Amino acid sequence: MARTDSPQNLLQQVAVQVSMIEEEATKQSISVCTQLLAGLVFEPELIRQFLRREDMRESAIYQEILEEGLQEGIEQGRQSELRLVIRLLTRRLGSINSQLQSRLQELSLVQLENLGEVLLDFASEDDLMSWLNRIES
Repeated sequence: MARTDSPQNLLQQVAVQVSMIEEEATKQSISVCTQLLAGLVFEPELIRQFLRREDMRESAIYQEILEEGLQEGIEQGRQSELRLVIRLLTRRLGSINSQLQSRLQELSLVQLENLGEVLLDFASEDDLMSWLNRIES
């Protein structure tokens, strides 16, 4: 693919050959492989002109990459929420000891969001410890 003088013609020929494959699962697999390889040397817009984007989206590898990205995004959101909650707690209660910070790091995103709401009612570190003990039981 990388040695062609006419990527457009090459991709068109490949797309025609792929479309002639009768067995649908094989056709989809070949289309996905072709798109992956073409993506190494051609612009995505050119590839989309000739090959079905849906084949790529339906592939197991694409779904796995999507899931990994989703999980990374959730973890990044959780880390951001954790930093914000720790900053708010520090402002409200003063410095937070390392043991409590470790417990905070184990909270889920939903728990951190809930803590972000109730921490405004805390008057002391004891209130935070009570809240943590309550959610852990």
